Amino acid sequence: MTAAAVGLSHSPLIGTNDPAPDVLAAVDQAVGKARSFVHDFDPELVVLYAPDHYNGFFYKEMPPFCLGTEAHAIGDFGSAAGPLSVDTEAARALAQGVLDRGVDLTISARMTVDHGFVQPMEVLFGGIDKVPVVPVFVNGVATPLGPVSRVRALGTAIGQAAADLDRRVLFLASGGLSHDPPVPVLDGAPPRVADALIEGHPPTAEQRAKGEQRVVQAGRDYAAGATSMIPINPVWDNLVLDTLEAGRLDEVDGWSTAWMGAEGGGSAHEVRTWIAAFASLAAVGDYRFDSRFYRPIPEWIAGFAVASAHLETNR
Repeated sequence: MTAAAVGLSHSPLIGTNDPAPDVLAAVDQAVGKARSFVHDFDPELVVLYAPDHYNGFFYKEMPPFCLGTEAHAIGDFGSAAGPLSVDTEAARALAQGVLDRGVDLTISARMTVDHGFVQPMEVLFGGIDKVPVVPVFVNGVATPLGPVSRVRALGTAIGQAAADLDRRVLFLASGGLSHDPPVPVLDGAPPRVADALIEGHPPTAEQRAKGEQRVVQAGRDYAAGATSMIPINPVWDNLVLDTLEAGRLDEVDGWSTAWMGAEGGGSAHEVRTWIAAFASLAAVGDYRFDSRFYRPIPEWIAGFAVASAHLETNR
């Protein structure tokens, strides 16, 4: 088996509330490197770790993580809508492999995904139907959140199971790093909001448009400094990247959910997708970073990062 990994931040504000041209050019260059890395690697299968933003997973049943054997994108924030090209046979094999290795895993035969899954596929592959994929939801928003050690265990088990497939597999992480966007919380929510978070009633087109506009305005307010959101934390973001680059994945087992939220904001737990992806790669063999980019981008309410890594035995 041959494997590689890419971590890529996402933001619903890309293209609608962009930073200064020089920052955008630096991001484009970093993303271009990742795109070239993926093109050269030419994966036969992508295992995509991504969060959800109360578009596919709700409190009626909220798993810590879930693997999809089919998936459909809703098309929020201008992202593509429609079916992902899920490799159902590979998905089932990975699911069984994870369970055989003692990690509990929820399965979805009809997963609903949002921009968190779609953006990296569009950015790196040009669409959601260009390469076989196995989508893996990793909860990074809905409390209570489980220990980070279980996310590492999930990534390790998937990496080991993927090795049995004997294919070129790209482990792709979407999300992070530090950011604290205006995501609703169940605790203390008014009845209408609580019902939506629990039951997952699909919003009307008008409701979705209003919700997306609120996020855009929040990004503008954040960039202007007129907000109570937790600031982007470059020190913490680079600690995360340093830990992953050095392969010191066992250290994340000591990261508490409270510490992660205090350092990186309410949605900093999206770094769990990165932990899972690089744990998957580490389960196959020792790895080395090919590229690493980081920039705090208030306009996107995100510590934005791009990184790629290959197995030492690949080169």
